[in-house]
Amino acid sequence: MPLYLEIIICVSLLIGGVFLLIGSYGLARLPDIYMRLHSPTKASTLGITGVLIASMILQSHLQGFLSIKELLITLFLLITAPVAANMIAKTALHYRTKPINETQGDDLMEAIRDRKSPKQPPEA
Repeated sequence: MPLYLEIIICVSLLIGGVFLLIGSYGLARLPDIYMRLHSPTKASTLGITGVLIASMILQSHLQGFLSIKELLITLFLLITAPVAANMIAKTALHYRTKPINETQGDDLMEAIRDRKSPKQPPEA
C-alpha cells in the first residue's frame, strides 16, 4: 500500500477517534439532557464518518474499485443522527424535563412545547 494512502487512513482514523472520545466524554460529563444531546450527535456524525472514510479508502484500495458501502452508511448516519437528536429533544420537552439553572432561553421552552411562536419584542 502506498505511503500517502496509509497517512490519509491514519489521519482519518485519528480524527474520527478524537471526535468519538470527546463525544463520549461529553456524554458522561454534561449536566442535563439538552446539553448531552449535542455531544453524541457530533460524535456519531463526525467520529463515525472519519472511521468510515478510512475504511472506504482502505477497501477501495484492496478491491481495486470504489467501495460505496461505507459511503452509504456515512450518508445514512449524517441524515439520521440529527433527526434522532431532534426527536429526543422534543420528547424531553414533552415530558417537561427541566434544564439546569444556567440555561439561557429556558423561558422559551413553554412556547416551543405548545408550538407557539415566541413573543416578539416591540419595535422602537
